Amino acid sequence: MPQSPYSGTESGGFQQAWRESLSVGMLHHAGSNKVVVLCHGFVACKDDSIMIDLATALKKQGIGAFRFDFSGNGESEGEFQYSNYRKEADDLHSVVSYLYQEKYDVTAIVGHSKGGSVVVLYASIYGDVPMVVNLSGRFYLEKGVEERLGKEFMDRINKEGYIDIVNKSGIVLYRVTKESLMEQLNTDMHIACLSISKECRFFTIHGSADKVIPVEDAYEFARLIPNHKLHVIKRANHGYTSHCKQICDAVINCIASNEAGNTAP
Repeated sequence: MPQSPYSGTESGGFQQAWRESLSVGMLHHAGSNKVVVLCHGFVACKDDSIMIDLATALKKQGIGAFRFDFSGNGESEGEFQYSNYRKEADDLHSVVSYLYQEKYDVTAIVGHSKGGSVVVLYASIYGDVPMVVNLSGRFYLEKGVEERLGKEFMDRINKEGYIDIVNKSGIVLYRVTKESLMEQLNTDMHIACLSISKECRFFTIHGSADKVIPVEDAYEFARLIPNHKLHVIKRANHGYTSHCKQICDAVINCIASNEAGNTAP
C-alpha cells in the first residue's frame, strides 16, 4: 500500500488504492474521531439512498460515517464480480485498517443486503471491530443464486462455464463464472456465525415485509451468533423505502447501546 493511500478534498471525498483496484469512499466528518463504516448491497453503491440517509442520521448524532464503493462497484475501479464475498470482506478490512491508522475510532461496521452478509463474514474472519450491524443480510446464500440464475443454473454453468445476466433489452449486465458461483455456494454462513467472538456486539435489523430476503434469514443470525440482538421492523420492505426514519433510528439505537443480549425471535 502506498504511503498516502487516500487523497481527497476537505469535504471528505477519498480514494484508496489497494490490490488491483482503486476504491472510492466518502467520509462524513462529525467533529469527533468516532466513525461508522457503511457497506452497500449487491449491484449497488455508496450513493444509494439508504447509505446517504444513514450517514446523515449518524452525523446528526455526532458520529462520523464512511461510505464507500466495493471494488468493481460504483466509482471504484476493478471488474464487477458476482458473489465475491471474501474479496469484499478484504476491501472492508482495508478501509477499517486505514481508519484505525488515521486514529479514527471505528465504532461499528454496518452492511445492507449483500453488505449485511459481508459484515457477518468480516466479523468471523477479522474480529477487529466492537460492533456489527447487519441490515437485511442473507443467511441462505444458495437461495439467492436460484432467484437470480434460475433453477437450472448448475446445468447451464457446467455446460458453458458461465451465465450472462441480461436486462429486458438483452444487454449483458454482468457475467457469472463457475468460480464465482462456487464461491457463493461454498460460503457457509452457519460456520461464519459460530466463528464470531462473543465480545463482538452484533445486531440484525430486518423488515417483516422483505420479499427479497425473507425475515426468516434474520432469525437464523439471531439463533447462531452469541452476542446478538434482533430487531424486526414491521411492514418494512428490503429497501426500507417507507421506513427510512425507523431504520435510521434503529441503527442509531444500536450504536448508542452499551451491550447486546440474546433475544428470542
